[in-house]
Amino acid sequence: MKNALHTHTELLGLIGHPIKHTFSPMMHNVASQLLDADYLYLPFDISPAELKEGISGLKALGFKGFNVTVPHKEAIFPFLDAVSEEAVVIGAVNCVVNNSGALQGYNTDAFGVQYALDPFREEITGSPVMIFGAGGASRAAVYALIRHYRPSVIHIVNRTVQRAEQIAHHFKQQMHYEGIETSESAPFDTDAIMRGCKLIINTTSLGMTPLTTDSPVSSSEGFTRDQIVFDMVYNPVKTQFLRFAEEKDAVTIEGIKMLVAQGAKSFELWTGKQMPVAEIYDTLLKYLNP
Repeated sequence: MKNALHTHTELLGLIGHPIKHTFSPMMHNVASQLLDADYLYLPFDISPAELKEGISGLKALGFKGFNVTVPHKEAIFPFLDAVSEEAVVIGAVNCVVNNSGALQGYNTDAFGVQYALDPFREEITGSPVMIFGAGGASRAAVYALIRHYRPSVIHIVNRTVQRAEQIAHHFKQQMHYEGIETSESAPFDTDAIMRGCKLIINTTSLGMTPLTTDSPVSSSEGFTRDQIVFDMVYNPVKTQFLRFAEEKDAVTIEGIKMLVAQGAKSFELWTGKQMPVAEIYDTLLKYLNP
């Protein structure tokens, strides 16, 4: 990457609160270096009370675009001039493009989910699916599943069943899909549901560094051979959840694939350039598995 003080350097960023250790700056700045493109990606810790002023500041500084993470993915809607179809349906924005002062919101998480799952399209399409969690990542997964794979049923398991029921109602209204079933987290019931599903997705943060022994499940009992198991947690690369799945010879998908794919989509929206995905994936893998 060229000198950050170069007059033609385009600024990109990330807003959230708190900003924990994030791999987005590494991913986007390495991509810019590999492409010899003049972009600089910076993280900003912006509290909910400062969101309006923070966005005004990014616009005033001429930022080309920025990613949005918790807790701003829903709160940012009133400050946008336009929102893409998938972001409206999901109800969350994680990528904003600044078009000469007009802010356009997108949700690239849904693209990341599709990218991770597409090698298994034939197995997943029309099959029963189970999702742990009922937050924003779960909504992106549900959208991608309904849009591209139309599962026979989507089981959403969450600590508070009311949040799962809100998602079921939301997608019944938004996408006319009535196949969502909800339940509270309970190991015995969970195992029974899991065994009947072709695809299982963890959208929670359970198992993320440093609490790497955590998992949405306490054993491998619910997994079966050739099942497809996807964990959105990317640090560590191989989570306890995925290790349990591998004990039963399930096929596993690591969260780093979704991370790179959603980042690549954001990068393309901002720059019009294709992120060198393979190189970025290898860079992150070496960092996470030293």
